Amino acid sequence: MSSEHQAYCHQVYRNLRFFLGCVALLMIIVQSLARGEDRILFSGSSSGSLIAQGTLPAVEPGRSFAGLDKAFQPGTGSTTTRSGDSFRYNLTAGWNLISINLNLDARSKALLLSKGAMTLEASRKAYVFSGDLAASQACWIYCHEAEEISLSGTPLEEFDFAARLKYGWNFVGPLYDCNLPSLGTIAWCWNGQCFYQANVLRAGLGYYLHWSGEYIVPPKDTYLIIDLSAGPEATSYPVSYRSTPPAYGWTDEYKTTKLVLRKIPAGAFMMGSPENELGRYGAETRHRVTLTKNFYIGVFEVTQKQWERVMGNWPSHFKNESYRDTRPVEMVGYSNIRGSTAGSCWPANNLVDADSFMGRLRAKTRLTFDLPTEAQWEYACRASAATALNSGKDLTDEKECPNLAELGRYKGNGGTNSTADDTSYGTNTVGCYTPNQWGLYDMHGNVWEWCLDWSQDDLGSSAQTDPRGAADGSFRVCRGGSWSGIASYCRSAARGWISPSFTLNIRGFRLVSTIP
Repeated sequence: MSSEHQAYCHQVYRNLRFFLGCVALLMIIVQSLARGEDRILFSGSSSGSLIAQGTLPAVEPGRSFAGLDKAFQPGTGSTTTRSGDSFRYNLTAGWNLISINLNLDARSKALLLSKGAMTLEASRKAYVFSGDLAASQACWIYCHEAEEISLSGTPLEEFDFAARLKYGWNFVGPLYDCNLPSLGTIAWCWNGQCFYQANVLRAGLGYYLHWSGEYIVPPKDTYLIIDLSAGPEATSYPVSYRSTPPAYGWTDEYKTTKLVLRKIPAGAFMMGSPENELGRYGAETRHRVTLTKNFYIGVFEVTQKQWERVMGNWPSHFKNESYRDTRPVEMVGYSNIRGSTAGSCWPANNLVDADSFMGRLRAKTRLTFDLPTEAQWEYACRASAATALNSGKDLTDEKECPNLAELGRYKGNGGTNSTADDTSYGTNTVGCYTPNQWGLYDMHGNVWEWCLDWSQDDLGSSAQTDPRGAADGSFRVCRGGSWSGIASYCRSAARGWISPSFTLNIRGFRLVSTIP
């Protein structure tokens, strides 16, 4: 057989594999979205998002495409990096479900068309090959081998949500990270091997999203922001709200001169850990906890600059001027944060000393800020994850674990030298690692975080509602682990405690605000 004939046959075979892969993908998507005699009908909207209307399917754990057709080779998902008005996508061998995030230029549209990009087309009610994609859409791209592509275009104005959504199924790609409302909204994300249910939509990924109402935008008060820029001499700190993170994420401004908290919806969860969890300690008996009120909690741990903007001093051990601003404040005790007089009375009341951090912040914002209860902390940390880590993963080892290294600073990834001047060792800049599904950073590691509760040897197995901890005690609870701790100390269920007046360079805190 001639080399030209071989090349021709090889190309025919690759085209056939691609075609069979497309057929397999479409068949499985229909099976995943329909049950019994349900029919899915696709229609368009005025904003260009494509909507699938039909009976809401049962949501199951990740439904894998692997093995259903030899031509279908699952990959490990795609990643995206923004540079100016361009996005670079690292595509893997197999199927990649991505979003576009820009009003594409002609070159990028042609590139997508040449790659056989598929999206939903309203008038034909089916998948079509197209490079002319709306910014709010997502598309499938099949790659025979891993490759990198770059898409460019004009930037989009910031708005509340990535697409105009209506009741039913929407095939969308978010323009930036955004959180879903809790009532009746379901999103399926593709991770390269299977669909899984997601609570947070990540920029650069595509989703099947079932919307529970006729056009719902995120609540305007999802995020609470305090402007501390006027410093400790200010008579007041302005407070504002917004529905989504900034288009380019939380910049250092929100870690230094502003302070941002996210609203956490009321709900129930299993507190503690299962008996077979690697690294488990005895004081983690599982029990159901119900929190009946929404609350705000810090997206980041309180930083050294934020502490200085309120208190006017720099108490931390890691206070090198070149790096300190965005590192978490430490060497602050429960008594510094709430006060040692009125502030020591929890749970009898929630009063704080006027000259404490909480006292000053309350007076200048007229809002009730405090530390989280132990139950609030674990509920916010888990963000619906029942695993040892809030990423949905468990530990692979009690001391060093790559799954933990994705989420925070601990002994195994730099937390080994308390005298280092930069952030390669000791505490790290807040927000460096992967957040949980509610967009909260550093819930694992960096610094132990003070909670309101007096410590108890065990919380018991009985169900509890809005628990406030023991009536009295000698030590206050800390949660989350630290830069100097091993992996097992940083699990979602791990509990620590210390005297409220004691300060260490491994302990800090994050804010909570109650909602009247």
